[in-house]
Amino acid sequence: MKHENAAKCLAELGNTTRLSIFRYLVRMGDDGAPVGQIQKELNVPNSTLSHHISRLVSAGLIRQERESRILHCIPQYQILTELIDYLQAECCTGNKCEIGGKN
Repeated sequence: MKHENAAKCLAELGNTTRLSIFRYLVRMGDDGAPVGQIQKELNVPNSTLSHHISRLVSAGLIRQERESRILHCIPQYQILTELIDYLQAECCTGNKCEIGGKN
């Protein structure tokens, strides 16, 4: 993952509502959840929910699929994994470390 992409993902997840939405979708698994379910479970007003979802989509953290009249939001685990890998890439390169079994 490029530095700019990581910064964009982290910026979008830095908002408490968007972080809650993303964490909820991750809990829901590979199928994600319909927008209406997200709204109900997290009690996010419809007027702002679409804004938050579009920000997560623009960062690549989620994608949307329409099934008839239902819009599903699906977490993009590959992007999440790339972000985590990016953050850990240089872990302990200059010092001793207990993380990941590095000494």
